[in-house]
Amino acid sequence: MLLKQILAATLAVALVSGTCTSAYAGVITTQQALSAEARATTEQQIRTALAREDVRKAMQSYGVAPADVDARIASLSDAELLRLQGEVDRLPAGGGALAVIGVVFLVLLILELVGVTNIFNRV
Repeated sequence: MLLKQILAATLAVALVSGTCTSAYAGVITTQQALSAEARATTEQQIRTALAREDVRKAMQSYGVAPADVDARIASLSDAELLRLQGEVDRLPAGGGALAVIGVVFLVLLILELVGVTNIFNRV
């Protein structure tokens, strides 16, 4: 009985002392909210363009794992993301192999410049 009381007291002290944390919240501006939404839309458009099977095969031929694409897109800055979206938007919808290779090269070049990959040092 004494052991149960000691254990209960110890657990109560541990719970009270360990769970007293503060929550931080702030007001964001409309511009910040719109910027976050625009970035999410841009990322989704690029992911959709890069999800095509021919693009995936081209990326694999350059040594880029398809599983890493989402993480690499998320690591791009807003300016790099918009530049990449502009390049993807200029390509025809049923773009040929040359266009796909161009997009893949552009993605790899941006990722190399950002320091995410180290592809061109191997070539």
